[in-house]
Amino acid sequence: MSKNKKLASLFSNLILIFFLLNSCVGSSSVGVFGSGVSIAFDPRTVGMQIDDSIMQKNLMGRLTLTEKKYLLSIGVKVLDGNIFLSGKVDEPEEKLKITKLAWETKGARSVESAISIKGQTNFKGTAKDILITSQLRTALIFNKSIKATNYNIDTINGKTYIFGISMTRDEKKAVINETKNIYGLKEAVASIILVEDLSRNKN
Repeated sequence: MSKNKKLASLFSNLILIFFLLNSCVGSSSVGVFGSGVSIAFDPRTVGMQIDDSIMQKNLMGRLTLTEKKYLLSIGVKVLDGNIFLSGKVDEPEEKLKITKLAWETKGARSVESAISIKGQTNFKGTAKDILITSQLRTALIFNKSIKATNYNIDTINGKTYIFGISMTRDEKKAVINETKNIYGLKEAVASIILVEDLSRNKN
């Protein structure tokens, strides 16, 4: 098969999965955690959600003051004080600076970064990353033992980052097992917190 035919096939699959995802989750509600967690399934307390939202807005505000472009190019998610960063920057130094700002956020418990450097990815690579994310999102949706809305997924250069909450240890294992069946996925980095390990659920 020629490269053009392979690329055409890739985009056809991507479009199909896109419509499938829209039909499955288009009407779901969105919680404080953003597109990754639905209000209906968010196991955090209201107080924890508010704290996370304040941290998220605080960090995003400081990033925007540092560089206005970060408002659009950097994504920030906070879950029980754990910060997840995604997006693209021009230079490696920027990635270090953003990570440092995240760690300096009051209440930060950990920082996971999926920020990539521009120039290290191309159009074809980006299309493949979108397809990988879509495949995994679809797999989580159709797995009845997983609350798919409780997970945020980002893929960069074939490496997929999963950030979210599992209700049980079995659910966490199920999420990780689904990554093993995704075509094109080179490595999965799971930052999944169990409900029992949420800070306010501990004695």
